[in-house]
Amino acid sequence: MSKDAHDYWRKKAHKLLLNKKIVAVEWMKESERDEIGWSDRPICLKLDDGTWIFPMRDDEGNDGGALAVGEAETLPVF
Repeated sequence: MSKDAHDYWRKKAHKLLLNKKIVAVEWMKESERDEIGWSDRPICLKLDDGTWIFPMRDDEGNDGGALAVGEAETLPVF
């Protein structure tokens, strides 16, 4: 990954996560898991701005390591 791409994602991660507070922790509901077609229910973290963060297997939602932030963002793995 290029330095420009890494800097872009670093800035995005800072904007989405820096200085936020985790206010709730729970496992994904079975109905939510079924809706997205997964077989496992990951732990979910709710931030003080209402955003939910949950781990996915990869930045495409298939394998381990990436974090989905809200409904529109996924922070990639390096």
